[in-house]
Amino acid sequence: MTSLPLLLGNVLTILQSHPACKKIIRIETREFSPDQFYCKIRAALSGTIKLQVRLYYNRGHIDYAYQVFADFPLCRWDNKEEFRSLPSYPHHYHDNQGFVKASPLTGDPITDIQKVLQEISRLAKLENL
Repeated sequence: MTSLPLLLGNVLTILQSHPACKKIIRIETREFSPDQFYCKIRAALSGTIKLQVRLYYNRGHIDYAYQVFADFPLCRWDNKEEFRSLPSYPHHYHDNQGFVKASPLTGDPITDIQKVLQEISRLAKLENL
């Protein structure tokens, strides 16, 4: 069991401590009940590039989307239940070319956000962001 304050606090702490994240803003939080809530957070990365974290917790299950974007989407990890042919179903990754690939994420926001930030750092080095 987790709570909105606990989950939000942990995610904010991870984002605030990562060197790629400049300014972190809570966009929206909603608590429907103690075991059903939603949060959306944005972190400025480089220039106009941002990371948006959306988490929806419902009785132990977490739906997530981690999207990197500028004026347009650059990439996204999510677990919307589509792409059943992927070995990581329902977890998947949308790249900047529109291709969908398997994802290493598991639905644990604390572990997943760190993997996302590692990949953002790797991509930033490749793209000189």
